[in-house]
Amino acid sequence: MNVNFSKLTAAGNDFILIDNRNAIVSKLKYEFFAKKFCNRRYSIGADGLIFVEGSIHNDFKMKYLNSDGSCASMCGNGGRSVAKFAYSLGIVGPKMIFETDAGLVNAEILSKDIVKLGLYSPKDLKLNIDVEIECKKFNVDFINTGVPHAVVFVDDIENIDILKYGKVIRYHKIFAPDGVNVNFVKIIENNTLFVRTYERGVEDETLACGTGITASGIISVIKNFAKSPVNIIARGGDMLSVSFKNVNNEISDVILKGPAIVAFKGIIEI
Repeated sequence: MNVNFSKLTAAGNDFILIDNRNAIVSKLKYEFFAKKFCNRRYSIGADGLIFVEGSIHNDFKMKYLNSDGSCASMCGNGGRSVAKFAYSLGIVGPKMIFETDAGLVNAEILSKDIVKLGLYSPKDLKLNIDVEIECKKFNVDFINTGVPHAVVFVDDIENIDILKYGKVIRYHKIFAPDGVNVNFVKIIENNTLFVRTYERGVEDETLACGTGITASGIISVIKNFAKSPVNIIARGGDMLSVSFKNVNNEISDVILKGPAIVAFKGIIEI
C-alpha cells in the first residue's frame, strides 16, 4: 500500500504530515510510523509525525507523535504546519478550527508562508522554582501551554550546555512523572527574546518549539521582562511572534504567528 505524505518545516521544526481522514493508517500503527519514518538516518527524518483525522464538529483533528513514538497533546509549530497542510490539500479555507488532544485551536493562513495560530489559555503557572544541578542553581518557571514547559532565563545562552542541563531539568523529580520541555531564554533589546529548547520526546535540542516559544513569551511578560506582543528568535534563526491578554497573570487570547513551509511531498510504501 502507498501512503502520500508531505514534509513541512516551521521555524526549523520539521514534521511528516499524513491525511488519515479515511483511516488508511491504523491508529495502532501510529507509534510504529513515527519511530520508523522520523528516523533521520534510515528514513525521511523529522522531529514529529502528524496525522490529520476526521472530526464531526470541527474541520479536522490533529494527532501528534514525537519522533520517539510518544504522543504529545499539542505542538505549536506542528499546529501551524498542519494548518498549512490542510489548506494546501483543500480540506479547509484560510481560516479553520481543529481539534488537538489539548483542546480546540483556530488558525489562519496569513500569506504563502506565514500562519497564525490561536491557542487556548495556558494553565498550571508556577514561578521561581529552585532547581540545583551539580551545585549550580537554576531559577525555573513552569507553565503548560498545551504541553508542560520549564522556562529558564540565562545570560550566556550561546555557551550553556543545553543537552546537559536540559536533560537533567527535563527528568527532574519536581516535574515527575511526565517530565517537562526546557526552554533557555535570553532577553534581547527591543522586546525580543532568543530561545533554545530541549524538547521532550525528541530528547535533544530542536531548532524551534512553538509551545516553548509561547511559554517563554508569556513568562517574560509576567516577569516584566517584555511586553506583548513579544518577538522571539528561534535557534534556527526564524522570528516568531507571541501575543496575548494578561489580567493578574490570567492569560487569554494567545496567538502564535510564524512560518510554515512545505519542503517536499512523497509517497511511503507500507
